Amino acid sequence: MRRFLLRRLAAIPLTLLAVSVLIFTATELIPGDVARTILGREAGDAAVARLRAELGLDRPIMTRYFGWLRGFVTGQWGDSTLLRVPVRDLVLTRLGDSLILGALAFALLVPVALTLGLVAGVNHDRPADRIISVAGLTLGAIPEFVTGVILLVVFAVRLRWFPASAQAPDGASPLTRLGHLLLPALSLVLLCTGYVARHVRASTVNAVESPYAQAIELRGFTRGQVVRRHVLRNSTIPATSALGVQLQFLLGGLVAVELLYNYPGVGALLLRSAVEKDLPTLQATAMVLGVLYMLIVLAADLAYRLLDPRVRLGAGAS
Repeated sequence: MRRFLLRRLAAIPLTLLAVSVLIFTATELIPGDVARTILGREAGDAAVARLRAELGLDRPIMTRYFGWLRGFVTGQWGDSTLLRVPVRDLVLTRLGDSLILGALAFALLVPVALTLGLVAGVNHDRPADRIISVAGLTLGAIPEFVTGVILLVVFAVRLRWFPASAQAPDGASPLTRLGHLLLPALSLVLLCTGYVARHVRASTVNAVESPYAQAIELRGFTRGQVVRRHVLRNSTIPATSALGVQLQFLLGGLVAVELLYNYPGVGALLLRSAVEKDLPTLQATAMVLGVLYMLIVLAADLAYRLLDPRVRLGAGAS
């Protein structure tokens, strides 16, 4: 276990170095002149040239890359060319808001997906199993922004049970903030539930049909006792890796959901900085999401290893 953790931690910097090269290269390929975008089309060439020099855009690309990478590692992320505020404070604040939304979605996803998967697995090839499987496949095929629009129209516009915006007013109570975040969180949950439930269902079917479970039932234990004592643990272990994958999907889905529900998170910031060619903000946001992605993958692997010590994650893991 310790060796595995050390190897993974050692690999993270190398992976992030490759990610930084891809991010910087991609942002450099965005069409248009950043200085011209900031000053507007009517600005003169001399003013554009001065701004390019101030932003360091006239320097060689490798010089700019290493300067940017050094600044990111040391916490000197520069200022947003669009909002004129420090990039680090802006990105971390927006990231915190997105983590709140993501945590709520994950807190809803885990019990819902596990329950549906267990019910489907225990009732294998019965109507409940077919209904849950078809519903999960259907919801998983619908993009989160389509699901979000449907939820928004039905529950916010027509029924008026929830607010249309995820952004709660200043000074709102925690319960009010929760009400504002519930619809966007459900938009993410509905997309991910079917995938996790299918993994739980498959492992539940295997556990229920195992000779050990059948032997316990023959000794007089009820189906509920067999599920609680044997099936439940064996069914949740494979779901750990599925939940890790869905956490990565939650990160990707934040962009559409935050824009749809007017939520000031890191996803909306990423898209806006790309559209407005705010390179310092765009690069820092993408790198922060890359770091978060790596940590999610590491946490999922560790959780899987802790739940099932028999699993050897990599050669020589201990």
